[in-house]
Amino acid sequence: MAADDGTPDGPRAGEDPPEPVGPVAAVRPFLVTAGRVAPDAEGRPMPVETQVVATAEGLAALDRLSFERHDIVAACRRPQSIAEIAARLRLHLNVVRVLAEDLRTAGQLTVHLPDTAAVHDSSVLRRVIEGLRAVPDSRGALRDSG
Repeated sequence: MAADDGTPDGPRAGEDPPEPVGPVAAVRPFLVTAGRVAPDAEGRPMPVETQVVATAEGLAALDRLSFERHDIVAACRRPQSIAEIAARLRLHLNVVRVLAEDLRTAGQLTVHLPDTAAVHDSSVLRRVIEGLRAVPDSRGALRDSG
């Protein structure tokens, strides 16, 4: 069969099919969150840099939590940002936001919102960039400073 643009679907004769990027989630994000979207109690989405950490109650409840909730609490034994959790668990960012809010409400996560003044301070961004440049690459060489 051909795609709408006239190109054939799938690999061409003699070509191997492309490697999958990773496992595809079997459940759609809106099913995981019961159709809810990301805003918190005040109607704002949790910033991606928000740090979350599991509470003692959350760790004690791990075996009673369902799938994604279990994985989020387990990943938060150490503080993690919302973005890190989404990347590590391969979950949609807004799914993590909604579930983190649910887990916070249940007392299973502690949420530390970023200081908005610091987030918008350009000197913080400059220090982050300088710090990243100071990290050697896989060969042990420092990255360009320019």
